[in-house]
Amino acid sequence: MAELKPVGKGTRISGGARDELQTEVRARYVGGASIRSLADATGRSYGFIRTLLTESGVELRGRGGPNRRRAVRGT
Repeated sequence: MAELKPVGKGTRISGGARDELQTEVRARYVGGASIRSLADATGRSYGFIRTLLTESGVELRGRGGPNRRRAVRGT
């Protein structure tokens, strides 16, 4: 896949350009990229990328990272 082209912040994206971006973002997300990394690569917000993904029908992954659990004492 080619590098994502940054889209100007605040620039309205509609029609064919939005469809193309949505297709590319969807493919990268399904391939393992995070929403945050896609937002950084495109110069758009996390929320915008998340909206594109949900509009395209992608099932979003759960959060990664460690869970905060209370320490079990007396083991």
